[in-house]
Amino acid sequence: MKTRVAFGVTGAVVVILALFVFPPIVAQLLMMALSVCAAQEFTAATAGKNNKELQIAAMLLALGMSFASARDSYPVYWMRAMLYIGVVVLFVLLLRHHTKFGFQELAGAYFGGILIPYLLMSLIRMFTMSENGAFHLVIPLLAAWGSDTCALFAGMAFGKHKLAPVISPKKTVEGCIGGVVGAGLLGFCYAFFFPEYAAFTANPYIVFPLVTVIGALISQVGDLTASAIKRNYEIKDYGKIIPGHGGVLDRFDSVIFVAPFVYYLLALTMNLG
Repeated sequence: MKTRVAFGVTGAVVVILALFVFPPIVAQLLMMALSVCAAQEFTAATAGKNNKELQIAAMLLALGMSFASARDSYPVYWMRAMLYIGVVVLFVLLLRHHTKFGFQELAGAYFGGILIPYLLMSLIRMFTMSENGAFHLVIPLLAAWGSDTCALFAGMAFGKHKLAPVISPKKTVEGCIGGVVGAGLLGFCYAFFFPEYAAFTANPYIVFPLVTVIGALISQVGDLTASAIKRNYEIKDYGKIIPGHGGVLDRFDSVIFVAPFVYYLLALTMNLG
């Protein structure tokens, strides 16, 4: 627990520096590196640790996709090209190593190398879409990590009924409810202290809590989905790169689901405005 808390504090400091102190390119490069790590972790989990060819391919595809989809200002055909390149590269590998792995492993590598980086880079697209991007990016983090922390303490204090005993035995219904309620409170506090950064509406005291509540529910889907995949492949963690937390996917599983929701909501409201 001490290691988990210590690294959590360190991670929070890194996030603050990347968002509010360093130039935007630092946050972009950091997220690209995390995307590459996540691609390797997911491919190793779904295709097997011995399939190094698929892992390397997924990492290279993740590097390309995380760059191509990093900013809305980049030409959209870069991203479309990566969708196509990923298909060609992986099927060439299938032809070369068809006795070693099949389409199921190939699908895992495509999801890890193409889709996960695209979803993760929603954070950077959000960060660079306006001059208030750093403040907007905090919203999905509150919905994902904030609700996760609230759920942990609520579960420890009140947890009695298992939420998904097979997929995630430690999660409780009470913890889930506490996480959602906590996310709403965090959204309200954020709107109270930073109302000038409300890109959604003129009434942030209602909309911010609503967005974080919906985001918290979506984060539960991401968290449980990641746990279900680990159960299917009989692994405890996706990796060991983050002390006390596991791998990149173990820490960002819920963010992967929440970040695109907030990004598209922001993009929609800004375009309408």
